[in-house]
Parts: sequence; structure tokens; C-alpha cells
Amino acid sequence: MIKQTKKQMLMLAAIASLGVSAPSAFAQVNDVVVAGQGEIPYVIDARNVVARSGTGLCWRTGYWSPAAASTALAGEFPVGCACDADIVPADKCVAPVAAAAPAPAPKPTADKIKLSADALFDFDKAVLKPEGQARLNELAAQAKDLKLEVILAVGHTDRIGSAAYNQRLSERRAAAVKTYLVSQGVDANRIYTEGKGKTQPVTGNQCDNVRGRAALISCLQPDRRVEVEVIGSK
Repeated sequence: MIKQTKKQMLMLAAIASLGVSAPSAFAQVNDVVVAGQGEIPYVIDARNVVARSGTGLCWRTGYWSPAAASTALAGEFPVGCACDADIVPADKCVAPVAAAAPAPAPKPTADKIKLSADALFDFDKAVLKPEGQARLNELAAQAKDLKLEVILAVGHTDRIGSAAYNQRLSERRAAAVKTYLVSQGVDANRIYTEGKGKTQPVTGNQCDNVRGRAALISCLQPDRRVEVEVIGSK
């Protein structure tokens, strides 16, 4: 009983000697619960709730200072946000606004186009035919509608002739495609060429039993091609 009376007398003495916080806190009437650790700049009760005057103002202690009111916490904010809002910087009394999530990057799109040999080149040639130019015009128009990343042009030949000869022929065909696309406004630095020679035929063994050179050339026509892959995003 003596200890309790003594504690009450000390609190009343502190209240009488210290004064109250700024009047701007009058509108805040909810309990302000502090962490209860360190130097608390306001009088608190056994529940760690800040003591208030009859008009709702927070009672300050001898530890009170603008810095203490701005650092002692009541929840996630400084206790001074509720008791001395006119002193504590406003940016300390609001939750940080979460940064807006960046818009997802557009997904690359790959439109693989196989240009048929009869539309591009004659047998044993690397000179574009008018039909081939028309197909490449369509390709260039498609590329302009994309945020272009890269165009891959891969040349192929049929199996007639040596591997070394066909490798060079396939490279020339791919280069002819690049040259034409550049003439249609496509950035040359975005176009990469490669020759595969006769290593990747699409006819398989379907022409194995064909007799006569002319008939074989006609049968192998699908192998004489340039495959163009456009990679970009909308």
C-alpha cells in the first residue's frame, strides 16, 4: 500500500512539473501504446498507454524532446505522431507507399517463316527471283510491326554436289536474303546469316528412287531453301 501511494505521488509530481504536449494532439483520443523500452518521452501507465489530460493532451516527462518524440515508437510510428503531430515530421507518420510493380516486359514472339526454294532461287543459284522478293517484302513488313530483336537467315541446299560447294552456296543464299532485307529498311545489325549446306534436308528419303537428273532436281526442290526466323516483341 505504501509503495502504491508513493508511486502515485511521484506520477502526480511529474505531471505537475512537466506540462503537456502541443494542443494539435487534442483531436487524437485513442489510446497510444508505446513499446515500453528506452527513454519514453511521455508519462505512461502500467499498460504502457500514454497518460492524457482531461482534454486529451499527452503528458510529457523530463525525457521529452522533439527528437525523443520522433524516435520512441508507438506501434509502427513514433509516439509523437499521436501526441505532437505539429512537431514530428509528417513523413515519419505515414506508411511508405509501396512502389508500383513495373509493367511486365513484353514477351518475345518468334514467327518462324520457311521460304520455299522455288520462290527464292533457281537450282544452283543464289540470285533472288521476283517471287522470292515478294516473300521477303512480306517479311520486312512483319518486322516493322515488331520491336525487332534479331532476324536469323539460314541457307540450305539439296544433296546434289559436294559438301564444300553446297556449304558455300547455302551461305550465299542466306547473304542474298540479308542484302534484300536491308534494302527494304531492316537494320543490317539485326540480321544474322548462316549456311547449313546439304546437312538438313527436309525431303528425307522420298527422292531416293527418282531416276533422271531433271526429275531428281525437281524432287529435291524443298531442300533448296532459306529459313528465316524473326524474333521480337509486340
